[in-house]
Amino acid sequence: MQAPAQNPDWTHSHHFHQGNPLAERNTRWAVALTAAMMVVEIAGGWIFNSMALLADGWHMSSHALALGLSAMAYAAARHYAHDRRFSFGTWKIEVLAGYTSALALVLVAGVMLVQSLQRLLSPQPIHYDEAIAIGAVGLLVNLACAWLLRGGHPHGHHHGHSHDHGHGHAHGPADQHHDLNLRSAYLHVLADAATSVLAIFALFGGKLWGFDWLDPVMGLVGAVLVAVWAQGLLRDAGKVLLDAEMEAPVVEEIREVIAASPLPARISDLHVWRVGRGDYACIVSLVTAPGADPEYFKQQLRVHEELVHITVELHAAGAAAAG
Repeated sequence: MQAPAQNPDWTHSHHFHQGNPLAERNTRWAVALTAAMMVVEIAGGWIFNSMALLADGWHMSSHALALGLSAMAYAAARHYAHDRRFSFGTWKIEVLAGYTSALALVLVAGVMLVQSLQRLLSPQPIHYDEAIAIGAVGLLVNLACAWLLRGGHPHGHHHGHSHDHGHGHAHGPADQHHDLNLRSAYLHVLADAATSVLAIFALFGGKLWGFDWLDPVMGLVGAVLVAVWAQGLLRDAGKVLLDAEMEAPVVEEIREVIAASPLPARISDLHVWRVGRGDYACIVSLVTAPGADPEYFKQQLRVHEELVHITVELHAAGAAAAG
């Protein structure tokens, strides 16, 4: 087996810029507005017997959680930027919080489902004017949050890595990406605005045409939306927490790089896991010609910028066959 030169000291450093202060501030404002409106809609739906309004309020709670996670991600990355306990950074704090909130959202969807069915089987009078007014205010809050989060600004996030396996990789100004954290929050707000529109439509349907059944039906629709969102979050967060990332496109890209290498090599073992939203680490063991340089294969793999940590282990073809 031939491996990169080892250094006696293992060093790993993360250098975070202050991120995007405007994005962090706007996200916090969006969290505050969304949480306040969530409380108003849930209370109003309960008081005025509107399941559509309740559903919109509970659905807004899912987006308040999502926005809260976005705000927490900024704060955690800044607070623990130089904490050496986090060898791959603090991104999985957000993932763990998302998984926990998704479990709570499953319970929320269940409560919405039961209450909507009860109202559908045992209708109660709805104070339409008051409920419509609250729904309209909720829609305005959603639009205000969308305005705060519009665009997806560049995020100044930089990694510097130094490993015993000789890999160095940097994300600098030349390859800054749009702030996916902010874009995700923006899409959640837009989805919540759509739910508000459905709630207002249901209330108007009951007020103008006497379709009282439309309100609890929209509550059922809202329950399904929350459940679907929670299920997707559980699946995605669970895959990251369990390092179940071997179906990611980057895995096939690694195989393609090795297969196309001018220096013949065969993958004998491969491990890939995610260390950031779009960042992956990999350990690849190769069977190749004696005397090959691991740095050669690292350079081949670095064409994929999402690979921020690369470890290459080499086995001489003859030794591997004997083993």
